[in-house]
Amino acid sequence: MAYQPQFSISPELLSLVEEIIVLRERILAASVGLSWIPALQKDTRTRNGHASTAIEGNPLTLEEVRALEEGRTVVSPAPRFQREVTNYFAGLRYVEKTALIKKVRHEHLFELHRLLAGEVMDQGTAGAYRTIGVRVGNHFPPHPNDVSPLMFELLEWWNTQATQLSPILSSAILHYRFEDIHPFADGNGRTGRALALWELYRRGFDSHHIFSVDEYYWEDRPAYYAALEQVRLAGEDLSRWLEYSATGLKQTLERVWLRVQRFQYASPEKINLTPKQEHLLSLLRDHGSLAPAEIWKLLNVSKQGTNKLMKPLLDAGMIVKRGTAKTGRYFIP
Repeated sequence: MAYQPQFSISPELLSLVEEIIVLRERILAASVGLSWIPALQKDTRTRNGHASTAIEGNPLTLEEVRALEEGRTVVSPAPRFQREVTNYFAGLRYVEKTALIKKVRHEHLFELHRLLAGEVMDQGTAGAYRTIGVRVGNHFPPHPNDVSPLMFELLEWWNTQATQLSPILSSAILHYRFEDIHPFADGNGRTGRALALWELYRRGFDSHHIFSVDEYYWEDRPAYYAALEQVRLAGEDLSRWLEYSATGLKQTLERVWLRVQRFQYASPEKINLTPKQEHLLSLLRDHGSLAPAEIWKLLNVSKQGTNKLMKPLLDAGMIVKRGTAKTGRYFIP
């Protein structure tokens, strides 16, 4: 028996899906056969590794994670934090390598979890379903004896019925249901988000592996956890979770489109933007121009923090300032 997700397609969700499809086609059309694709893939892998581990409390910065991905030395307060990141890179490589397999089995999940959680678990065994009860906030996941049967049902759905849905929806459903079952004693968050990415790869949605949805979850972790919890409060109705996830995917594609444009017209060294800098560029694109005080308010950062964000963008020529010190405004050239 396969898992049967409950949801309805709202006008808002339908609109989001349509916008996502348009954005994806635009990105793929601009990405065909271009020499900078490997650099964009590397940048995306770094962002995924940083965001997914940061959600779980890893304190390494985006640049420190980038250094680890490149094999450079990082001074970390604890070796475990570096191990979590290098594990995640290993997990992503596994997902990329197995992206086109026709049937995902328990053994594939065990291997992915072993790569992600090896030597960084607080309890349980990496690569094996849990044998203990766990609690996640106010949620008590199923009894250990029920984990394997429930995962069997989820895999049956994933391998058969999921293909009848858009990957925009099926990846979000897989993400939620995995987290709800919480099949491993530790490391479920990273594994569940990796599975959602795996579904996008399997279905050919992210054929170049250049989307980093985890950044959306990381930037507002309370909203992410609240969206997961809301499904339970709604009696397992996934409708609002699908809207939340689709919003995140749309925002992700908007950022990818921005990165694609920058890679087209500048060297990759100028493209290592933080999420805040990407947000600033999006604001400038949407508003046309902004005064310094407007930027401080919209980004919710101090004057000094805003100046720190803008300096690399100004130096790279990605934004320009016009006007006097008092009346000046910032633009995208």
